[in-house]
Amino acid sequence: MAETRMKMAAIDPVWQRIGEEAVEAIRSEPLLGGLVHSSLLHHPSMERALAYRFSLKLASGEMSEQILREIADEAYASDPDLGQAARADLVAVYDRDPACHRFLQPMLYFKGYQAVQAYRVGHWLWQAGRIDLAYFVQMRVSEVFGVDIHPAATMGRGIMIDHAHSIVIGETAVVGDNVSMLHSVTLGGTGKEDGVRHPRIGNGVLIGAGAKVLGNIEIGYCSRIAAGSVVLQDVPPCSTVAGVPARVVGEAGCAQPSVTMDHLIREHLGE
Repeated sequence: MAETRMKMAAIDPVWQRIGEEAVEAIRSEPLLGGLVHSSLLHHPSMERALAYRFSLKLASGEMSEQILREIADEAYASDPDLGQAARADLVAVYDRDPACHRFLQPMLYFKGYQAVQAYRVGHWLWQAGRIDLAYFVQMRVSEVFGVDIHPAATMGRGIMIDHAHSIVIGETAVVGDNVSMLHSVTLGGTGKEDGVRHPRIGNGVLIGAGAKVLGNIEIGYCSRIAAGSVVLQDVPPCSTVAGVPARVVGEAGCAQPSVTMDHLIREHLGE
């Protein structure tokens, strides 16, 4: 058994750690045994566990858990990048959220993480031409998690959405790798025009709570958008913007804002 676990850890260290944490969780709180077994320990891979959570959370009288499970299983089997992105997102949450102390927490409890993984299945459906089914997934994710990401939007890896209440990401939005955002963020349009009408968020960007980034604009890599800001123009790389409308108020202050999660604007605090 020990040799098997060592081999598994070498192949998939994230899933191995989730399994170890699941066993400890049951030991410390036996009443969670059914939930932890059905959601984690019962499954041979992280992909199968994610498909189960997808189906369990999004099932309704309109579409059964079984059908949704088959859809998600097909998505993960067809596109290995979905599973790799899920691992990158999970590690991002663990690294950046001080309230996350174990890998299993996002899998079981964090709606931001679960909503992003459900969006990824919907995006896979969209790319496969299964448009109406993708819209159905978007609708259920919005109803269940309060996160509305259009299935045509493009999201990179290492995404962390903290608290994840009232997130809106539009159809032509592009979000790069290692982006962090807090609740009530909108990546929206400014009118009824067709074509590209939503923001492009560069790698490593940090978006504060309640920020609205609107229109066909580009947010440069490793920049910070202060909480409550309304961004209507391009943002240079490695800078901080704040205000309504937002303007550049200084540099980003560090090499990786989305990782440090530092929202303070020290230039205005006399530091």
